[in-house]
Amino acid sequence: MEQIKKHPKIFIIMLMVILFFGFFIAINLGSIKVSMVQLFKGLFVEYDVDVASVYNIRFPRIIIAILVGGALALSGLLFQVVLKNPLADPGIIGISNGASLVSVIVGIFLPQFYAITPILSFLGGIITFALIYSLSWKAGFKTTRIILIGVAINYTISALITLIQSSSSSIASSATGTISLYTWNDVKILVLYLLPIMLITLLMAKACNLFSLEERTLISLGINVNLYRFGLSLLAVLLCSISVAVVGVIGFIGLLVPHISRLLIGNDHKYLIPICILLGAITLLSADTLG
Repeated sequence: MEQIKKHPKIFIIMLMVILFFGFFIAINLGSIKVSMVQLFKGLFVEYDVDVASVYNIRFPRIIIAILVGGALALSGLLFQVVLKNPLADPGIIGISNGASLVSVIVGIFLPQFYAITPILSFLGGIITFALIYSLSWKAGFKTTRIILIGVAINYTISALITLIQSSSSSIASSATGTISLYTWNDVKILVLYLLPIMLITLLMAKACNLFSLEERTLISLGINVNLYRFGLSLLAVLLCSISVAVVGVIGFIGLLVPHISRLLIGNDHKYLIPICILLGAITLLSADTLG
């Protein structure tokens, strides 16, 4: 553990290597198997039926697992930073279900707006988070109150989703987390939205480190705490809502992966953020591969 903390860059490279091998293992699960050379030739040199099948069926699923796993883990990390609570997770405090509810409603009543479902789901996540904040804001910011009210809202929204599902089974999969049966169009949506947000979050590592200090200390240093809190919360809601819009609700990655990352690397977000993204990607890819 101490060696990892002393050499975080080497550990990041190791995680990248593990993710690469996990990608190749996932490609070769099933009746069709391709070697690395065959895969390269089929993609860049000449057409290969097996490679084409893998490319069109398995590649989207694997890439989605990597992107969503990383996004959910990072979303959980940001919520834990902002709320200073180890139980903070988009699935627990209702953000995931808030985004999912909008996604389900769009699927039933507004299918013509499917292309902008991530944006609408983001609005659902933002409205849910704003509702949690407004209900919990009483004589100041209290993270414990936010968590408790978030849990209550989460169960309420979950009940609404269940009610809608019972009357429209065709929409059930959009609320229940799964990364199967997706196409390159879904990959494009996730890449378009998630990658820029992840890059922005990497640039805000110093802002995340500030929250390790007491709020009074930050205010005395002239730092606008509420502005940073709002910005990081916005990024967390975006990451969660867009993931939910495409694959549905997948729980506990945002809760567990940040804790594991901290145990391994400490609290320096310069390294914690990329490690959290990589571990989240590896976790969901492994779960999908073995499941």
